[in-house]
Amino acid sequence: MFFLYSSTAVSSSTKNGRGPLASTETSDFFTTRNPWDLTRVPGGSSGGSAAAVSASMCIFAIGSETAGSIRGPASWCGVTGLKPTYGRVSRYGLIAMASSTDSPGTLTKTVDDSALILNIISGNDPLDATSSPKPALNYERELKSFSFKGLKIGRPKSYFEIDTKPGLQSGVKIQVNKAIRTLEQLGAEIVEMDLISPKYSIAVYTILQRSEVSSNLARFDGIRYGYPRSSFGFEAKKRMMLGAYALSSGYYDEYYAKAQKTRTLVIEDFNKAFEKVDLIAGPTYPCVATKVGESDDSAMFGELMDVFQEPSSIAGLPGISVPCGFYNKMPVGIQFIGPHMSESKIIGVANAYQQSTNFHLRSPKI
Repeated sequence: MFFLYSSTAVSSSTKNGRGPLASTETSDFFTTRNPWDLTRVPGGSSGGSAAAVSASMCIFAIGSETAGSIRGPASWCGVTGLKPTYGRVSRYGLIAMASSTDSPGTLTKTVDDSALILNIISGNDPLDATSSPKPALNYERELKSFSFKGLKIGRPKSYFEIDTKPGLQSGVKIQVNKAIRTLEQLGAEIVEMDLISPKYSIAVYTILQRSEVSSNLARFDGIRYGYPRSSFGFEAKKRMMLGAYALSSGYYDEYYAKAQKTRTLVIEDFNKAFEKVDLIAGPTYPCVATKVGESDDSAMFGELMDVFQEPSSIAGLPGISVPCGFYNKMPVGIQFIGPHMSESKIIGVANAYQQSTNFHLRSPKI
């Protein structure tokens, strides 16, 4: 068995390049290409892992998600990406970027494989203080006992009518809605609902992530760890500077403290939603994979692409993205989000969907 491990986004930002992390164009080695179209990017920052699984270079891969780095590449590369509950999988060994959201997870061909790998990597770790003490389940066994009976899946209006650029592509919206109708045919009750617009999480995540990056990368001084901070690439330096600014005297309350308060509102919004529904379904990425170089002039490319994943990430919720169709010959993903420690439910729904469709069985011609 061969698998690939892709570290967190910080390491991919050390090259002296100005490209965004969400495209995997700034790898220390070379620009990663999307196997479905070599002129396009695979998403990021675990784009290498997603591309490798999509191209059948390995059976599974491990990625890490701070806000979209597993589910996003899974969507653009047409594979299954599972981001567990924060703390379900140990962060020990990861280069910390945003410590309050970093979550290792899996990239696989199928949900069944995700359950298998999650069985191995989940559980409490005394070497990670944020690791959950709750015992892990046998997720393969949970798949077999899953049932749609009484299951309510929310369809949040705000996720389908987002007004940020580039907006939700019409073709992506069509494919995701088709997938939701399939779930209804399988026995799920679809509940039209609403959540706080995910666009507000862009600013919240950006401030929190930059602040934590600034703190975490401060240890790399060339004496205790690695090379001095001058060796970091443009993107890492920029994030460190913005984080230091947000945490500085006179701006802490205006930016960081306000972002944490808004984060609480997002968490409470999800808690209220899960009193009415079991899971939430929506698009993973607002568009299909972009062209290599297309994002060079967009300083907020990653944050805009991750708009549908940032709310659940800052809330520490589990999510999974699975292929649900194609638009312009490129894969489209649908994501399922659940309350804390609901991995068995989200993989159950995702697995049932895959059993009734064949999008996950299609492979790029390389």
